[in-house]
Amino acid sequence: MIFPSTLLRRCLAPCLLAFSVSGLLASDLKFSTPDTLSTEAQTLVTLLEQAHYNRDAIHSGEYAQVVPEYMTALDGQHLFFLESDKADFVNRFGKNVYYNVDYLGKIDAAYDIFYQYDDRVTARIAWIFGELKKDMDFTVPETFRVDRSKSPWPSTSVEADELWRKRLKFEVLAELLNKKTPEKAREVVRKRYERMLKNVGETEGSELAETFLSTIAGLYDPHSTYFSADTYEDFGIQMKLQLVGIGAMLGLEDDTCTVREIVPGGPADLGHQLKPNDKIIEVAQDQGEPVEIIGMKLRKIVDQIRGAKGTKVRLIVQPAEATDSSVRKEIVITRDVVKLDSARARAAAFQVPGPEGKPVTLGVVTLPAFYGPADDGDTDADKTSASEDVAKLLVQLKQANVQGVVLDLRHNGGGYLSEAIELAGLFIHKGPVVQVKGYDGDIQVDTDKAENLSYDGPLAVLVDRFSASASEIVAGALKDYGRAVVIGDSSTHGKGTVQATFEMKRISRELARSSAKTGAAKITIQKFYLPDGSSTQLKGVVSDIVLPSIDEFLPIGESDLPHALVWDKIKTSPFNGKPIDSKVLARLQEDSAARQSSLEEFTYVRKYVEWFKQRQAEKLVSLNLEERRKQKAADDTFRKAIKAERELLAKGDYPFKEFRLGPPLPPKVVAPKPAAAKADGAKDADEDQELADAEEEANADTYGKVDVPLREALRIVDDAIELGRNHEYWASDHAPLTAAAKG
Repeated sequence: MIFPSTLLRRCLAPCLLAFSVSGLLASDLKFSTPDTLSTEAQTLVTLLEQAHYNRDAIHSGEYAQVVPEYMTALDGQHLFFLESDKADFVNRFGKNVYYNVDYLGKIDAAYDIFYQYDDRVTARIAWIFGELKKDMDFTVPETFRVDRSKSPWPSTSVEADELWRKRLKFEVLAELLNKKTPEKAREVVRKRYERMLKNVGETEGSELAETFLSTIAGLYDPHSTYFSADTYEDFGIQMKLQLVGIGAMLGLEDDTCTVREIVPGGPADLGHQLKPNDKIIEVAQDQGEPVEIIGMKLRKIVDQIRGAKGTKVRLIVQPAEATDSSVRKEIVITRDVVKLDSARARAAAFQVPGPEGKPVTLGVVTLPAFYGPADDGDTDADKTSASEDVAKLLVQLKQANVQGVVLDLRHNGGGYLSEAIELAGLFIHKGPVVQVKGYDGDIQVDTDKAENLSYDGPLAVLVDRFSASASEIVAGALKDYGRAVVIGDSSTHGKGTVQATFEMKRISRELARSSAKTGAAKITIQKFYLPDGSSTQLKGVVSDIVLPSIDEFLPIGESDLPHALVWDKIKTSPFNGKPIDSKVLARLQEDSAARQSSLEEFTYVRKYVEWFKQRQAEKLVSLNLEERRKQKAADDTFRKAIKAERELLAKGDYPFKEFRLGPPLPPKVVAPKPAAAKADGAKDADEDQELADAEEEANADTYGKVDVPLREALRIVDDAIELGRNHEYWASDHAPLTAAAKG
């Protein structure tokens, strides 16, 4: 199943300048605002002003920001428009955006800005075609800034030409590093811009309206958006799980298709190869020829990746963790529907060496999402929920005599709020779990009312920057109660808001009477707070014990999103608990710090993190072919060395017994090994190695090799068990990280 990004940011590869050229003419596109769309635009503003949580923070004058932000939606890398264009558009449209949309229902600014974009794309691509015929010198010591999303637009035509000259060298060089001949490299780049020109010429007014109105909604917060009628229709189909695909949410960043999320239980999730923030460069149908999708419309990309159940699709991706933009990896996925059994919670009992060398049995419960009965696409299957499944797994773990448990919420993006409350209740006696504040200031306290616990022993929660929403509620509540130590990245994602979808026909009487299809708006209406009154918004849940991770250097948190709502605090809701005693926490932190400074596995992690951090800090990329080849060779050598270290460390993995609910998982699919001969006659050993690694990873156990954060979380739980043997570390009448006695 494929989910297009809710905000269709048509950020085509940057193009610039208007030139007098022959052979290419700007498309003769002219748009007008239909009466239905005009009413929808006015209705959207009304919804934002009356229902949005942040309604009082945005005033009519701030709608002027829509102009440069809409320009950025079209030209994400700031290489197409000039700074003078921005000044002109702001002067012409900025002061009247609010009045035109709210009072008149007019979005002419969206069309007029696009007309200029259309002209410049056509002229720039003609310039590109001419430039690609010229010789390129890859021996000079030049550099190019790949990410210009925060850079200003060029100030002059001369500056624009120079930026584009380097841009083209960068693109051709990337193809050369991927074993393309010079002729083939230029051909690939030329076809990319031919496709871009075609896509721009096929732009529809509804796409521009969706982007423009979504930009308005985005002023209020990054999770509010507008759905056109077609997008909303797709959204409804997707929510019913009726589409067959790979199980990934996709979006466009600039001109590139990017994986937003991996749907738990979907084919991509089961394959363990496609990751969030991976960039999909090409798509092929089973044994067919790959088709480059850079610059292609998202809807067309989605159509290529969707397909009949049981068929295969091949994706050529640039991995998110790749520090070199020329790195490619092939992934084969068999299309299927998302099965709840695949997404269900699972568990394992690990044998962890204790202080005296004697194995200690510790449990791990892994929860991919907070699902509920409505998520089950199989009508004849037993209805399940996250909390019920975790309760069943805890019974199995207790039967295995585990002495402590780790609740693994890494990469869990949330789900049903009710399930978060029920799941927290498995570990605490009745009490408040989350507070929900509406735009009107009213606060609702959602409480676990169950007296009985499923598990009252030592507990840790393992999180990362992808743990969001319901995951943050559970981790934060267990932390407030002192019930669990939170371990992982420095903080969780930071999405502490609730959205509701409003169908325009149900809001406007005028639209209700119309026979035309209408869209919808997704609006943020509430905010989450923990029992102690702290918001999970922006800051997320701060870990008690932080482990080294490359996540810290990726822009994947709520704080990285534009117009994110602020963190704040409300009144504490009375509850029977308090955070972990400082004496206990300090001891756990000290013991973990000692291991992090002495164990080889942390040396291995820090080495990789430091390498990744240095590569991420390199904003300028060399355009010298030999320098890039040397860097690629050095990176390949580093990766091979890291892999060898990982193989040695894997010998120290703790043995475990896994517990699963539902039928066995289907076999995982990996990319076939490449042919011995490439187009240029040279065998790509690096690609062979990458595919071999992928095959090995796909055939590994569910709890994979050298999971350093999980290893350390288990050791920290064991530390807590040891502290519990000393009453000096007890809190009133219970050992550390255990449930307090009722009363």
